[in-house]
Amino acid sequence: MKLPSIRIFVGFDSKEVVAYHVLVQSIIEKSSMPVEFTPIVLSNLGGIFTRERHALQSTEFSFSRFLTPYLSGYQGWSIFMDCDMLMRADIAEVWALRNDRYAVMCVKHDYRPKIETKFLGQIQTKYEKKNWSSFVLFNNSKCRALTPDYVNTATGLQLHQFKWLENDDLIGELPLTWNYLVNEYDYREDAKNVHFTNGGPYFEKYRNDDYAEEWFAARERLLFVQQGA
Repeated sequence: MKLPSIRIFVGFDSKEVVAYHVLVQSIIEKSSMPVEFTPIVLSNLGGIFTRERHALQSTEFSFSRFLTPYLSGYQGWSIFMDCDMLMRADIAEVWALRNDRYAVMCVKHDYRPKIETKFLGQIQTKYEKKNWSSFVLFNNSKCRALTPDYVNTATGLQLHQFKWLENDDLIGELPLTWNYLVNEYDYREDAKNVHFTNGGPYFEKYRNDDYAEEWFAARERLLFVQQGA
């Protein structure tokens, strides 16, 4: 009998390869349930994701993330996460918050970015519901509007502002600590999932930011090889 598991889709960017692997490591270490990982890699989506890169697109998965329900067969629930995150708690805790009255659940940030440019000199775009889509619990059967055709043709705001839902009442709210924005918010010891939204510690400029030491420690555990085994 197959054990119930948490399906996790992670945005993969060729400029941040190490970020993907450290995030996965941090989730595995703390999860009390089996987890299944699917990196959303553009080269794996031939014939499915066909839209050209937009000038304001800061990551390769800016739009392809919305294929998560399609890639899940519109069945059950799935989590999408940006790769520039570090899990500090048991992901089963947020999985337990799923509520079938909603189509998606996310942290409903209400902030204006403090900076104008982020990692690699990219413009820090400002828009309503910014960063809501960076950590999402998708109730896949209620997200059938997210077909490959729609994801390939909708505007960025239509996607990231959840315009494909009938109304905002279908967006459930998660506690802020599950998508805690490093540098945008003050340090919190109880942050469960931190998001290096302006740039991860793997970039020199951000290596001394809040939670960076924890990120480097997770990387070291990822690279550790037991000698003499």
